[in-house]
Amino acid sequence: MFCERTARSTANALPEVRGTGRGAEVWGLMFAPLPFSAGREVKIVWRMTGEGPLRVTAALPDGTAARLTWGPEAHGGSTWHRPGQEWGTGFVFPKPGCWEITLTRDRGSGTVWLPVR
Repeated sequence: MFCERTARSTANALPEVRGTGRGAEVWGLMFAPLPFSAGREVKIVWRMTGEGPLRVTAALPDGTAARLTWGPEAHGGSTWHRPGQEWGTGFVFPKPGCWEITLTRDRGSGTVWLPVR
């Protein structure tokens, strides 16, 4: 399952994941423990290299989409040190599963798989 292949780190106080990038490097900082709980809003901060504005979507393999409740909001600075620019997002994942998060910029894209129970 793809969620099991997502690289996770606990080097920071909050869990982080490293995505698979195509012409970009992608990192996510989770403001809730993994797996997430279905039906609850979760904040995720992203760092991504590349150029242009960030677009983020989340879907299950069956086509079910998560609801982006806010963002992406550009962050001017932070204490989280990973490559690229930083944005915050809020998502509600409506049901359990292994969710594919797709991040795209004008130059560069990436994918992160996140578990929801």
